[in-house]
Amino acid sequence: MTDVQPYVTDEANGEAWRLMLGDSCERLSELPDESIDLAVYSPPFASLYTYSPSDRDLGNASSADEFAEHYRFILNEVLRVMKPGRVIAVHCQQIATQKWRDGVVGLSDFRGDLIRAHQDAGYTFYGEVTIWKNPQAQQIVKKVAVLSFTQLERDSASSRPALGDYLLIFRKPGDNAVPVDPECTRDEWTDWAAPIWTTGQGPFDAIDAGPFGSCWFDIKETNTLNTAVAKENGDERHICPLQLDLIERVLRLWSNRGELVLSPFAGIGSEGVVAVETGRRFVGCELKPSYWQTAVRNLRAAEHRANAETLFGAS
Repeated sequence: MTDVQPYVTDEANGEAWRLMLGDSCERLSELPDESIDLAVYSPPFASLYTYSPSDRDLGNASSADEFAEHYRFILNEVLRVMKPGRVIAVHCQQIATQKWRDGVVGLSDFRGDLIRAHQDAGYTFYGEVTIWKNPQAQQIVKKVAVLSFTQLERDSASSRPALGDYLLIFRKPGDNAVPVDPECTRDEWTDWAAPIWTTGQGPFDAIDAGPFGSCWFDIKETNTLNTAVAKENGDERHICPLQLDLIERVLRLWSNRGELVLSPFAGIGSEGVVAVETGRRFVGCELKPSYWQTAVRNLRAAEHRANAETLFGAS
């Protein structure tokens, strides 16, 4: 396979993090067996967004089968480096199909494809959370015609609900040797164990009890790292970093302080920033140089903040 842009590798390190520039299919092989305590990431959404012009980029797969074949290499490596019994948290959304590209306007079950791919690779599918999204915001920001009032009033048979996000929870088979001491209270767990988390903009935000009292109401869609500084000259249409509070909750639930967190799709460093700021260690891979450079800056800044807070707290 020939890249349409040169393939380069590099590496940057801090006191508590390591960020590798390069293809996860290759760079993950550098990590020791059973060395990772928690993995959290959002894989490229097949054929939905263009992240880079590289043929190595999963987001540039020409078909679902090509995506699955490519992704399997990464799944095998992630499973190898995970410690038994530990959690792999994968963020995704369903993929809208387009008439010009797919022959029909509808949905592709990307969530289901990911679940089956992980199970086929030997992961245990352990749980999932649906993350509520604001339909009006989705229509305005992403120009989704089937969510518009115009489409609703012209022909409601062609309208559909907004797409939520999903957090798919997998475990590596085996017994966990080091119990995780969760950084949450019983009351927080009562909320966090709900099957639906909202973005802090949901219709039930003001309700403190009743049937909605156990949902997550404070995952904010806009609570992400700044993406503008990572963009190049129009070679990508989208950067989609995970919400920082979502990452923090995953880390607080399924890892201990001092443990090693992995993201094979590090992007601009969101998972690493939260890991460093919450007292974890981080290792990640990123294919695109501009994203990697931004992630390095973000990680250095996060480590500086974490060290400053430690010094201030000790004084």
